[in-house]
Amino acid sequence: MNWLNGAIDLPWWGYIVVTLVLTHITIASVTIYLHRHQAHRAIDLGPIPSHFFRFWLWLTTGMVTKQWAAIHRKHHARCETAEDPHSPQVLGIKKVMWEGAELYRAESKNTETMEKFGHGTPDDWLERNIYSKRSAMGPTLMMIINLCLFGANGIWIWAIQMIWIPFWAAGVINGIGHYWGYRNFECEDASTNLVPWGIIVGGEELHNNHHTFGTSAKFSYKWFEFDIGWGYIRTMEILRMAKVRRVAPKMKTAEVRPELDEHALAAIVANRYAVAAHYAKSLKLTVSEELDKLRGSARLPHFDFNVARQMKLWLKQDAKDTPVNDKPHLDQLLAQSKTLEQVYQMRQELTRLWERSSLSRAELVKHLQDWCLRAEASGIKALQDFSLRLRSVAAVH
Repeated sequence: MNWLNGAIDLPWWGYIVVTLVLTHITIASVTIYLHRHQAHRAIDLGPIPSHFFRFWLWLTTGMVTKQWAAIHRKHHARCETAEDPHSPQVLGIKKVMWEGAELYRAESKNTETMEKFGHGTPDDWLERNIYSKRSAMGPTLMMIINLCLFGANGIWIWAIQMIWIPFWAAGVINGIGHYWGYRNFECEDASTNLVPWGIIVGGEELHNNHHTFGTSAKFSYKWFEFDIGWGYIRTMEILRMAKVRRVAPKMKTAEVRPELDEHALAAIVANRYAVAAHYAKSLKLTVSEELDKLRGSARLPHFDFNVARQMKLWLKQDAKDTPVNDKPHLDQLLAQSKTLEQVYQMRQELTRLWERSSLSRAELVKHLQDWCLRAEASGIKALQDFSLRLRSVAAVH
């Protein structure tokens, strides 16, 4: 054996393929085992795949399961606050993008975080004596294996393996995934979806979907979104190596109900994020036409009209999530148009339907029925159509 080439001699492109395969296995291990299984309990894994992923992550990252799960759970619990371990909204995009791994290591030393958020993770003999106690040994062993298999080329393959997760997960997903991209849902943080990166990061790029439905095993929601991690999970489930516990709810429609009941209310509340997103989409044309009227009548200065375009975003948000600096502009805009004011206020009333926890279910049904009646009497066709769709929501599946 030529030690420069190792046990396996490949053409130049062969080493690239091997590198991509090895790093992809690591990404799959992170999203399936650490994220969906350990941190969120969205799936159950059998002992064979569970231990394989744990062993592979020890070799290729040296990450400790308890630390990763605890830090990620804290991120969800304290998202976009000063206690968030890696929020670009707080720390800045450059800090999280390029120093994400350092932020992870610093938080992993926080005893309070480990105790509060690290429950339920593996605590067997291997974890205590090998994976946690000797976490640096894994990457060292990986380097030796690479050198034996690929010779000198194993060095750069190993180097890419070592930076793959710190860059894509700690940097791109934790950084850009809370800074830039599109949002299907206006959940209570700045998470975004980044497309197309599905194969590279295993579905983790659908970050807004994940933060909206944190315990869902499936990250994709719209037809064009691709979650390769979900594909692997479904394959494993067919092979009885995994069991899906939860997925994001989907609305199911039936015949339009003249009178709404508690079953319809329950379905609407369960699908509140989808309902809110559909409301904004349904009223999009109405808002655009009203903004065009304002521009044509010159009732707003050009600068104010540019601000008014934010209406499309404000319509997606709960009032409490609209930035304080935006509210004077929003109030000014609504004062110029009764239609925009009605559409916006109806949106906020719809949100309050599932926030009125002090009301009984019968009272909530009454409020919902009243909302639909007023929407249908509004004279705004898009609002009327949306109300009819709301009346047809039957259940979740």
